[in-house]
Amino acid sequence: MENSAIPLRSEVPESDKWDLTTLFKTDSDWEAALAKIESDAKAVAEFQGKLSSSAQSLLDALKAYEALWKNIELVDNYASLLKTADEGDEKAADMEGRAEMATSRAAALTSFFDSELSAIPEKDVNDWIERDEFRDYKIYVQKLLRQKEHILSEKEEKILALQSESGGTAEKTFSLAENVDINNLFGTVNVDGKELPLTQTTWTEFMENPNRAVREKAYKQFYKNFESHQNILASLYAGSVNQDIFIARARGYKSALGAALFGNKVPESVYTNLIDTVRKNFGPLRKYYSIRKRALGLKELRHYDVYVPLVPNVQTKTSYDEAVEICRAALSPLGKEYTDTLCQGLKGGWVDRYENKGKRSGAFSSGAYTGYPYILLNYKDSIIRDVFTMAHEGGHSMHSWFSARSNPFMQYNYTIFEAEVASTFNEELVFQYLLKNAKDAQMRKYLLAMRAADIMATLHRQTMFAEYELKAHEMVEAGTPLSAPVLRKLYRGLLEDYFGPEMVFEENSDMEGLRIPHFYSAFYVYKYATGISAALALAERVTKGGEAERNDYFNFLRSGGSRYPIESLKLAGVDMESPAPVQAALDKFSAIIDELDKTIK
Repeated sequence: MENSAIPLRSEVPESDKWDLTTLFKTDSDWEAALAKIESDAKAVAEFQGKLSSSAQSLLDALKAYEALWKNIELVDNYASLLKTADEGDEKAADMEGRAEMATSRAAALTSFFDSELSAIPEKDVNDWIERDEFRDYKIYVQKLLRQKEHILSEKEEKILALQSESGGTAEKTFSLAENVDINNLFGTVNVDGKELPLTQTTWTEFMENPNRAVREKAYKQFYKNFESHQNILASLYAGSVNQDIFIARARGYKSALGAALFGNKVPESVYTNLIDTVRKNFGPLRKYYSIRKRALGLKELRHYDVYVPLVPNVQTKTSYDEAVEICRAALSPLGKEYTDTLCQGLKGGWVDRYENKGKRSGAFSSGAYTGYPYILLNYKDSIIRDVFTMAHEGGHSMHSWFSARSNPFMQYNYTIFEAEVASTFNEELVFQYLLKNAKDAQMRKYLLAMRAADIMATLHRQTMFAEYELKAHEMVEAGTPLSAPVLRKLYRGLLEDYFGPEMVFEENSDMEGLRIPHFYSAFYVYKYATGISAALALAERVTKGGEAERNDYFNFLRSGGSRYPIESLKLAGVDMESPAPVQAALDKFSAIIDELDKTIK
């Protein structure tokens, strides 16, 4: 879309915007709720030193704590949604900033809570939470007590809470460097006689350009700029890794990985099994790159050739309402209640549908306990992938919808480990539906190529990222400091392993490892790979099963935070402690590659 055709936020029809009145009717109502955060935090602070005095005192404190954080979630969500709809809205930016500051102050005031609760004699607290009046808090308390050995003294917890803002400096600085300072230095690339700006946002467009000379120039220009800042970027990432290790050691964990997985009760074997299983199945991945090299007619495959579509985007036009109906039909195995709820939300006030100036790019779901499970889209009717995006974010929102309606506030929030399951599950059903109803061979070939690329990007690529994170943290834990040469050598080795002998890398291809924002949220990306593995297994189980299998899946969606993620997925019918789901996903990828190979030949 030409920039001149992109409307201002004020020009977008109300029917195309999300309806935030389920959070607050007016900004004045939000201001009142923001002001209440401080008084609510002080009300919780009144219980300091009293949690162990009696069951009633603990119950009253839990109710006050719940009220505080329920209001904070509401205040934060409203301000954040306003800001993402128009990043240039100064009022929204001010609201988001004030909400963050209020939340930080509240966290400091109530930092005593976890350590004091965990210090209550075990017999007393276990007896108390069995009482009926504690039913909304029992699971929260049990999960907190499990972390007892890693909860510090009240004074130490306060220090960590006060340190949290400065502890995020590496991530904040990296974001500014990547998105502002370095982002302004990439220059332009000539495309069909026009000088087009090369930025973080346009990078993907250049990598998908069918003209190889354009891809090559953009790639080399892009990474040359990153390379000129390699020491700063390496220092920032090293700072982030050191911060992870500091927190892990301060809390008494054996490793940063152990600290990251402990809260969700995920065995470290889940992480290592993922890497080992993917490594044992490089064959189909090698075949994929061989197909790509042949299909693109290349003598050698370069790193800038891996994102250009194998099959050009098919000429199609799918209106927003038509996309909703595709989702309805594709997701019909989940039943009428599911599809009616989702489609009413997609056509109602859940979604901010189209691009406007200043709006955040991409898409997300922002489900909370109160209000609609909101979805941000930048829907374009000429891009069939946007139908998949709608289904994906719809899966997140329906997960939130079921969780919030099936649990009290203190146990409704599901983990990131589970989050990618419901979304990717929906994508798989849309893929199967569109493939089955493809009108011609070209559309079928396009869908197969797109699905192969998506699975590869989510399963193989995220696993490579996960291995990089693990090795980087292990090096520091073993006493090896991280520097640009060390990190680049580590990342290049992984690139060569995962891409295989078909790929020819540039000298600075390994700079990719210093530009990935997700690495500043340590041990996060592996969840994409485990998520798609679980989703593909469950999609197979539900579509080929009956009512029992569907009910198992709904029990998973309703679980929220009432169980640990491995347990809730077992409830749905998949065991992530076993390598079997990852192997099944890799087998699925292999089958798609074989079919794609036949189609392209």
